[in-house]
Amino acid sequence: MTDDNGSSKTNGDSTTTASIVVMVTGGSGLVGTAIKKYVQEDGNTAPQETWVFLSSKEGDLRNRQDTEKIFEKYQPTHVIHLAAKVGGLFANMAQKVEFFRENILINDNVMECCRIYKVQKLVSFLSTCIFPDKTTYPIDETMLHDGPPHPSNEGYAYAKRLIDTMNRAYAEEYQCNFTSIIPTNIYGPDDNFSIEKGHVIPGLIHKCYLAKKDNTPFTIWGSGTPLRQFVYSRDLAELTVWVMREYHDPTPITLSVDEADEVSIKDVALAVAKAMKFEGEVVFDTSKSDGQFKKTAANMKLRKYRPDYKFTTMEDGIQKSVDWFLENYETARK
Repeated sequence: MTDDNGSSKTNGDSTTTASIVVMVTGGSGLVGTAIKKYVQEDGNTAPQETWVFLSSKEGDLRNRQDTEKIFEKYQPTHVIHLAAKVGGLFANMAQKVEFFRENILINDNVMECCRIYKVQKLVSFLSTCIFPDKTTYPIDETMLHDGPPHPSNEGYAYAKRLIDTMNRAYAEEYQCNFTSIIPTNIYGPDDNFSIEKGHVIPGLIHKCYLAKKDNTPFTIWGSGTPLRQFVYSRDLAELTVWVMREYHDPTPITLSVDEADEVSIKDVALAVAKAMKFEGEVVFDTSKSDGQFKKTAANMKLRKYRPDYKFTTMEDGIQKSVDWFLENYETARK
């Protein structure tokens, strides 16, 4: 159901008063939408759970009073914190002050309100891009603070790193149950399919769509050799809900496919072409930069808890993403 301010809510059991209220900040983005579909459409809401998915219309999380009003209104018992100021490489380089300050304000307001309103569990999202620039691979959760991040996004990275610092501090000082998730590259329905500003897979899907429509070559920037781990948004949604319910440790947990499932950008591009039924020429423009060759993340901690969890294969995930893009082309973010 939807409340009168536009944020959506879903009940596990409408005949009883919910004793658990899960509030998702940034609820209208890629991951928030995937969580909403997982709990609402796929029937994975637990008994006596109510879910609230916030959009920016609800208030400005950079503002303490707005944040307090949101907590006052919904009285959440659990919070999944996805909201952040995010942007591409050039935005991060040009606005380090804003990326640091705005994320610090958002995170401080959410975390402190979680303490004041006695939230039972807070799960915040980090990113692999906040790890040390110079490191060994695979990276794992223990290496987060081992060196400075890449200079290009240090404003964003340091603000995000401090979530981990404060999770441990809140646990020690106030016995708060706060933790964080480190996902690898996320993709899926409801993504931003902008060729200029989108991430790798949605950008390639849109580019391939246009190549097929215009009968032109499907051109991929770079050699296609860099390796990446991709996690399908529904898998991440399912595991995020599991973390909220079952993982009670302030130290971060990486949610990623196994190291063996790392794929090259070339493999991804060919999978996109196959899913799009594109039969034209595929070109790799080696005049464009490849970026970092690999960013391999270890998921040993996840596998300790969920040894048998089966991730969606890249082929299946890309096919579902392509199908969604084609069905929702007019309204998709692009």
